[in-house]
Amino acid sequence: MQSTVHINTTQEVDAHAPAGTYYTTGNNSDSKNKAQKFLLDVKETLRVLVEQEDTDGDFQITVNDLGPKTFSVGTADSGGYRKIDIRGTYMLSNLLQELALAKDYGRKHIVLDESRLNENPVDRLSRMIRTHFWDALTRRMDADGLEIICADPKNRSTDNHPRVYVPYDDLDALAYYQKAALDRPHLGIVVERLPENLTPEYVKSINEKPGILALAMTKDPDSGLMRGVPFVVPGGRFNEMYGWDSYFIALGLLIDGRIELAKAMVDNFCYEIRHYGKILNANRSYYLSRSQPPFLTDMALSVYAKLPAADEAQKAANKDWLHRAISAAIREYHTVWMSPPRLDPKTGLSRFRPAGAGIPPETEASHFDHIIEPYARAANLSVSEYMRQYNDGLIHEPQLDDYFLHDRAVRESGHDTTYRYEKRCGNLATIDLNALLYKYEVDVADTIRDIFDDVFMTPDGEVQRAADWAARAKLRRERIDTYLWNEEKGLYYDYDTVLGVQTTYESVTAFWAMWAQCASMDQAERMTSMSLHKFEELGGLVSGTEDSRGIISLDRPNRQWDFPFGWAPHQIMAWRAFENYDMAEIARRLAYRWLYTITKSFVDFNGVVPEKYDVVSLTHKVEVEYGNVGVDFKYVSREGFGWMNASYQIGLSLLNTHMRRALDINLPLIAPDQPLNLIDVANEAVSI
Repeated sequence: MQSTVHINTTQEVDAHAPAGTYYTTGNNSDSKNKAQKFLLDVKETLRVLVEQEDTDGDFQITVNDLGPKTFSVGTADSGGYRKIDIRGTYMLSNLLQELALAKDYGRKHIVLDESRLNENPVDRLSRMIRTHFWDALTRRMDADGLEIICADPKNRSTDNHPRVYVPYDDLDALAYYQKAALDRPHLGIVVERLPENLTPEYVKSINEKPGILALAMTKDPDSGLMRGVPFVVPGGRFNEMYGWDSYFIALGLLIDGRIELAKAMVDNFCYEIRHYGKILNANRSYYLSRSQPPFLTDMALSVYAKLPAADEAQKAANKDWLHRAISAAIREYHTVWMSPPRLDPKTGLSRFRPAGAGIPPETEASHFDHIIEPYARAANLSVSEYMRQYNDGLIHEPQLDDYFLHDRAVRESGHDTTYRYEKRCGNLATIDLNALLYKYEVDVADTIRDIFDDVFMTPDGEVQRAADWAARAKLRRERIDTYLWNEEKGLYYDYDTVLGVQTTYESVTAFWAMWAQCASMDQAERMTSMSLHKFEELGGLVSGTEDSRGIISLDRPNRQWDFPFGWAPHQIMAWRAFENYDMAEIARRLAYRWLYTITKSFVDFNGVVPEKYDVVSLTHKVEVEYGNVGVDFKYVSREGFGWMNASYQIGLSLLNTHMRRALDINLPLIAPDQPLNLIDVANEAVSI
C-alpha cells in the first residue's frame, strides 16, 4: 500500500533553533494569509512520522532527536494531493500529539487545522490543562472508578489483590463496596472494615495487604445511585488523593472555573478527618498514621469565595458547607497538630512527628538497604531477613527506631527527601508548619467573626470564639519570632526542640511566613533584601541554598527537595507571599521565571509537564532519587502533573500584558533587576 505521506528533506532545518523560528512565522503555508487544513491517515502518518523523526526511540519528538525536522502532509482542499511542509520540533511534536489523540478516540482519518500545529505554546498548554489534564487526573472512589484507583505501582507486597479499606463507622460505605465487589468478580476486590482504633501496630500489620481507603460518597439526585465524590490525583505513580498536593490543585481548578470539583476535594478532606482522624498523606492504608502540611482553612475559604450565591437559600447552603469545613479543620488542629507527639511542650510550636512503626513500605525495594546493611551484617543476616525480623518486632534496635521516626516525619512534611531534615525532622519546629498553623488560627478567627457573627459551635457542642483564635495566633506569632526568626540573617529557620538550637539550613519555605502574614513589614522587607537573592534562579525559586545542601558526591547524592530543584508549591506560596506585602512586581517576576521554565520544556520536549525542574539548568531531566514523574509518556502527555498544572494557570493570572507577550516568544529573564514591562520585546512578539 502506498503511503499517503510524502517526505521532503531537501530544505535544511535547524533542530536546535528557537521554537519561535518555526511556530510563529506562518512559513508552513503557501499563503501567509490562508490557514491550512490537512487531510491525514492517522495510523500511517503516525507510523511514518515516528519512524523519521523519533530518532532516539522514546516515542516523542524533542530537540534531542536528529531527524530532518521537516515533514510533508497533504492539504484537505486538494484531497491530500498538494503537500505542505511541517517544520521544526515544536510543530512536529504537536502533529505527533494530535495524531495520538485522534488514535485514542478511534479516528482513522482526520482533517487537522494548521492552527493546532502552530498554536501559541502558552495558549496550547493552558488549554490542555483546562480541557484535558484535569479530567484525566480526576478519580472517584466508587464502583465505576475502582479498577483505576485500586492500581498501586508502589505496592511491593506479594498480595496483589486490590483492596478497599472502609472506616469502622461508615456502614453504608461498607455495604456499598461489598456489593460492588460481588457485582464485579473479575476485579477480585477484597473489602475490609477497619478497626475503631487505628494504632500504629495495626497499620504496620496490614502493610503486606495494602489497599485504597474509602472516601466520601453522595447520592446522585437523578438516578438515586451512590457515587464517589470526585478528586484529582497528582499523576504518574501517585494514583490517590494526596494531602498538600490537593490544596494547590484546588487553586488551579478554581482559576479554571472547576468550582464543584475543588469543593468536592474539600468534602473528601472533611471525610478523612471525620473517619481517619486527620487529612492523610494520601488515601492508602500505609498512610493511615501520617498527615501532610495543613491547608484546609485556606482551601475551604478559597472555594467558598467562588461559590455561586444567587439567592438567600444558596447563601445559606454555602454557609452550612463552610461551617462543616471549618469545624473539620478545628478538629484537625486540636487532635493532630496541637497534641502529642507533634506538639512540643517547651516551645508550644508544632512538628512533623507522626506515630508509626516499622519501615515505610511504599518506597522502592532497595531504598533503605544502605541504612539496614550495617545492622544486618552485624547480626549475620541478609538485608531482607533483617528487615523482616525488624518489622515483625523480633529485632529491637533503638537507633533504627529513631531513624524511621524521622523518615516518617520527612514524608509527612511533604519534602521527602532533603538534607534539611536528615535524621532530625521529627525534632524540628519548622517555619513552614507553624506558618500554616498560624494561618489556620487567623482564618478561623476571621471566619467566625466576619461570616458567622461570632456565633460558631462545632458538632461536639464546643463554642468557638473569634477572640480565642486570635489569641492563639498572637501567641504563635510571638513563639515564631522567639524561636524561628533570625534577626541578624533576616530569615526564618527551623528550631531543633531536642538540641534547643536554630538550624542553619536556609529553606525557601521561610517565605511561607509572608504567605501566612505572620511576618511584620520590617521582617518581610529584610527577607526580601537579604535573602531572596539566595533562592532566585533563572528558572524560578530553588528549594534551598547550595551552601545549605552541602557537597554532593557518590556517597552523598542529590536530594530532590534541595538545590538545584524547584517545585510548584514553593513558587505558588512565594507569589502570594510577596503580593501580601505589596511587592506584586517581585511576585510577577518570580512567576515569569517559573512559567518560562515550564514553557521552554513544553516546547522543546513534546509537551512534557513534569513533577519538578532543575531551575538552575532549566531542565526537567534530573539525576536524583525517584527521578521525575510525568516524563515517561507515549506520544502525548495526557495529564501533566497536578500541582504543576495548577502553577501554570495561577502564574498566568499574575502576568501583565507585556510579560504575557514576552512569554509567548519564550524570552528568559536573565537578571533579577531586568525590567518587567518588556515593551520592546512585547512589540516584537506582536509583529512576528
